[in-house]
Amino acid sequence: MGLGIRAQLLWHLRKGVAVSLVLALIVAVWSVYKVSVFPPSLESRTLKMATASTHVVVDTPRSEAIDLRQDTYSFEGLRNRAVLLGNLMTSGPIREYVARRVGVRPEVVDITAPLTTDQPRARVDATDKRGVRDILKLNDQYRLNIQANPTVPILDIYSQAPTAAAATGLADAAVDGLNVRLADLAKSQRTPDMVRLRLVQLGRAEGGVINGGINWEVALLAFFLAFAIFCAIVVLFSRAVTGWRLRASLSEGPTGRSPLPWS
Repeated sequence: MGLGIRAQLLWHLRKGVAVSLVLALIVAVWSVYKVSVFPPSLESRTLKMATASTHVVVDTPRSEAIDLRQDTYSFEGLRNRAVLLGNLMTSGPIREYVARRVGVRPEVVDITAPLTTDQPRARVDATDKRGVRDILKLNDQYRLNIQANPTVPILDIYSQAPTAAAATGLADAAVDGLNVRLADLAKSQRTPDMVRLRLVQLGRAEGGVINGGINWEVALLAFFLAFAIFCAIVVLFSRAVTGWRLRASLSEGPTGRSPLPWS
């Protein structure tokens, strides 16, 4: 019965409901597109999120992993060097290399260094200031999370980007950039190849979109929420007008007509 009364009320307020419908459609479009009036344009918002991962073994030219003559201390030393290389990935030259490969600005790429028992939390960069508006840019980011395996000399590289191609390219670019950086350092310091660290990537990065269809979900959610809110505003406004008219009619005396617009 209550639902029928509300439906009858909305029917009598159909002009307001029609306006609410138009406004809800505008909100739904705005939720998935960036709307510009001058000049008129629609630009799709970045709502999709893609991830990828790859793994890199830190080894020597004469592999420590398969040479039984190597002791465990040498293996432990490689684990420590893996942490060092993971931190090297956050350096400016590698960040610029990765950004150039992906086609974005270097300051857009966020790289997190490996966490260890000596460094249990991520370092705070003074240039990396967070704000409330960053919530709107949550998916429109290029992130690299570098993790050092605590038992073996392996770097686990996880990436996040708006598209699957960008996510895989980001992870692969991090490995390639580290190789280029190590080659430059070895050349500048004249380090022989036989005593240089060797990075073995265990296959190129693989990944994909993890929230496909998010645009339709966001648009529908925004439409229904906005429509409900605007309809509630119309009903409240109608009741306020009706109360004002009722008060005015009572102060002027009976008119013989009901002040309710839907009676």
